[in-house]
This record gives sequence, C-alpha cells and structure tokens, in this order.
Amino acid sequence: MPGTPELRALRRLLVDSLSALADDASAQAAWARRNGVPADELALDLDHALRTAGSRLAEAVGSAPTAETVRRLDTLLREMSGADQADRWEPGALATDPGWAEVRSLAREALAGLGGPGRCRGV
Repeated sequence: MPGTPELRALRRLLVDSLSALADDASAQAAWARRNGVPADELALDLDHALRTAGSRLAEAVGSAPTAETVRRLDTLLREMSGADQADRWEPGALATDPGWAEVRSLAREALAGLGGPGRCRGV
C-alpha cells in the first residue's frame, strides 16, 4: 500500500476498531469479556482511532466516501451514548438494540471500502 508507515499504522488502527464494531453481537460481547472491559470500549476504540487520524482520515482510509461512512458511524455511536442510554451498552443490548444493528452495518460498509470485511487492502 502506498503511503507512509504512519498512514499504514493509522489504517490498521481503524481497521481493527471497525472489525470489532462489525462483528456479530455474540462476538462483540465475547470481545468485551475477553478484554475485561464494558461494551462501550468498542466505541472508545473507534474514537481513539479517529482522534489519532484527525484531518488525515480520508487519506488513511483511501477515499472520501469511506471516511464519510466512518464519520456517520462515529456520530451514531455518540448519539447512542450518555447516562440516559446506559442500557444500550449492556452486553444483552448488543443483540437486541436496533442501534447496534446499524452500527454493525456501517462498520461493515466502511470495511468494504477498505478492501473487505475483516481485512484491509495492502496492510
């Protein structure tokens, strides 16, 4: 993949966070248990990747449309957050909350723009 080592690392960070968000609900709950963290870490990983990418998001993902999908996903996760919506972040909600179905759909769309689910072109 063309680009600097920094961009390749940034792309890998984004792919890893998107892959966890694209997983089915049982895999997401298992990921949280395995890592000893609450489900909100799924969103926090993407937030960290986006803060790291900053203005280089489109460059890191390779296209403006894919960057826009990632931004829409981030917006959705932010809309699902807050103390008044804590129940959406319980392990059982991963399988039943309609927002999580949309999260998985957007994450899969972004991964497809990066070269396919679970893998990234050129990384």
